Amino acid sequence: MFEYDPVLYSRILTGLTLAFHTIFSTLGVGVPLLIALAEWIGIRRNDDHYHLLARRWARGYIITVAVGVVTGTAIALQLSLLWPNFMQVAGQTISLPLFLETFAFFFEAIFLGIYLYTWDRFKKKIYHLLLLIPVALGATLSGFFITTVNAFMNAPLGFTMENGVLKGVNPLLAMFNPATPTKMAHVLSSAYLTSACVLAAIAAFMILRGREHVYYKKALRLSMTVAFVCAISTAVIGDLSGKYLAEYQPEKLAAAEWHFETAEEASLILGGILDENNEVKYALEIPYALSILAHGTPDAEVTGLEEFPEEEWPPLVVHYFFDLMVGIGMFLALVSFVFMVMKWRKKSNELNRVLLWLIVSTGPLAMLAIEAGWFFTEEGRQPWILRGYMTTAEGATTSGYVDIMLYLFIALYAVLAVSAAAVLRRTFKANPAERELEKLGMK
Repeated sequence: MFEYDPVLYSRILTGLTLAFHTIFSTLGVGVPLLIALAEWIGIRRNDDHYHLLARRWARGYIITVAVGVVTGTAIALQLSLLWPNFMQVAGQTISLPLFLETFAFFFEAIFLGIYLYTWDRFKKKIYHLLLLIPVALGATLSGFFITTVNAFMNAPLGFTMENGVLKGVNPLLAMFNPATPTKMAHVLSSAYLTSACVLAAIAAFMILRGREHVYYKKALRLSMTVAFVCAISTAVIGDLSGKYLAEYQPEKLAAAEWHFETAEEASLILGGILDENNEVKYALEIPYALSILAHGTPDAEVTGLEEFPEEEWPPLVVHYFFDLMVGIGMFLALVSFVFMVMKWRKKSNELNRVLLWLIVSTGPLAMLAIEAGWFFTEEGRQPWILRGYMTTAEGATTSGYVDIMLYLFIALYAVLAVSAAAVLRRTFKANPAERELEKLGMK
């Protein structure tokens, strides 16, 4: 008979909540940048197509923010209920960014309301755009502050622990730990990339359906340009993240690459399976690539899992999450690069059906990469909830009702998912862009 385990249920519920929240929080961070760019281009070129783009994207953004608020509240609730021992430590060390994240959200929400209410109320449209800057800034800061909390869990600093008692707490040192720079940059860059890919996928799909209005072409070109820039930056930051892991979390990098023995000239492992003796089979090996990723030189020594007790190894399944994240990232960079090249070449047609279908695929794939990246981040830290100080089992609740909470939250997320999809569909289907363009007298 199945034995009730509060730690397991707590992990499942928290993982489910984070996976669901990530969809909306990612769009919440990235979409304001696209809205601001569309409105700015519209002002510079006196082009109402871009103004309409900004207006319609803002409508969808409101819905994602609303769902993100609910799921974000669920995370805050679950941290206290499911991880009380962890919060006892974290509450004393990392409470500053948790407070600042709430402040950043209120800052964003207030100006978002003003921005939405003041469409067409200024003679100079630049004043309306200025109202969006606090929205984009608040969204970015919200992502930054909450990311520093996760960074702290991977590289805890800013306190000492003596006989289970915290001393010498330094909130700023805890917040700006060694993991913060690369993690913050990677999270923000990938959020912008994913948002651009989602909006590009929608525009490409509409063109494939025969709605080849110049409005959709402009939407596609703007979002794919942003996707290309962010794909390159995400790849560069990903390389720096690999070097951070090699120095500060070598067991995580070793698990991601199934690198068991410390060795020089280490190869990067793609795909494959492990047998019962941890021998890698059917994998694609790229010589020297792991040494280059870890330390920048092909002959560098990379620490293997053999250097750590086996009970402290991360689950080796993180290898697949890592491969999925990196593989999709490379695909997004390739598709956006091809689009940009064809856009710049006057004789090429960047709107051919094959490329458009590839662009449509980038939307869901980019979101899948975000999910895989977060699963890699969280599973790769196991067995620790606070690396080196507290295991996940030590931080969890011992309550006997976590399973009931899990079922209730599954029902909540199902309702939210269906409701959000229905509202988004109804919002845009009932008022298509062509109708608004006709009202504006635009062809």
